[in-house]
Amino acid sequence: MTSRTSLALPLAFACLLGGCQSSTDTAATADPVATIDVATATTGDIDEKITLYGAAEANGAGKYTLSAPMEAIVQAVDTPVGSRVTRGQILVRLSPSPTARLDLATASANANAADLAHARARRLRADGLVSDAEVETARAAKQAADASRASLATRNGALVLRAPASGTVEVIGASAGELVAAGATIVSLVKEGDLRARFGVDPAIARRIPKGSYVEVTAAGSKLAFNVPVLSVDSVVDPVTKLASVYVQIPNERGVGAGESLTGRVLLANIAGGITIPYAALLDDGGQPFVFVIANTIAKRRDIVVGPRTGDRISVTSGLKAGERVATVGVTALEDGMKTRIQGAKK
Repeated sequence: MTSRTSLALPLAFACLLGGCQSSTDTAATADPVATIDVATATTGDIDEKITLYGAAEANGAGKYTLSAPMEAIVQAVDTPVGSRVTRGQILVRLSPSPTARLDLATASANANAADLAHARARRLRADGLVSDAEVETARAAKQAADASRASLATRNGALVLRAPASGTVEVIGASAGELVAAGATIVSLVKEGDLRARFGVDPAIARRIPKGSYVEVTAAGSKLAFNVPVLSVDSVVDPVTKLASVYVQIPNERGVGAGESLTGRVLLANIAGGITIPYAALLDDGGQPFVFVIANTIAKRRDIVVGPRTGDRISVTSGLKAGERVATVGVTALEDGMKTRIQGAKK
């Protein structure tokens, strides 16, 4: 006779096993829920701005180039690149090279010999021993020798290079101790008040910059921006960068140096009544922008066409209506048709 205990144990085990299987199946088939934040697509005016990149440079008329007057050795560079200098300030000190000193000594000796030859010719002419033509030849030789000596002496005295105007040192072409040839560029100086900025821009965008526009300029490493009017837009494309150029004047008081990197922002247009969403809501699938629209806690993928970006918002020109809610946080974990739980709403 089978006892109740022996029958109950298999039944209990079967029930326990069946209960565990049912719980596991329920967990496996439960729909995933994503926790997100949402924001509402709104309408408003949109400023279409672009960012430009460029650098400060000298106007053509405001740049000075100082060269070595003779072959010389650089004794000292008093003002490194970027130094702001005043008119007459010493920039670089040079000294004659051995060859230049020899040339000056030779020119002095030739001039002295020519002086003596001319004086002797005049005495001989007084005694009737030479003709007037011979005296004139001696005089011409004397003048040529004197001119050569004076020229070398003048160049020898111009070996201290000074700033011809107040401005900023843009280039130093030699280092202390270096031998430089006559005529070699030693210093380039940008005249104060003649600094401008050149920004590269896509030629198609350059044609859209309105007349009378201003550029918001920020120097590298600075958080302070300043607004300056556009001087000109050059639509000629640079053969290297393939970009057109936008020029603005840089005020002296901004302390920007020649060659300094700059960033600019310029307004192209204002779009009235456009739809915008937070930029954080935007996703991309192989170049196709899309968002997840949340309706009745269900995320639905929606392909859209976007327009200009303004700050942390971007305009939507097609695919979305004002008032629709889009996911802004947790968007990368979403899939089309997924259930969501909203932890907060942003307007």
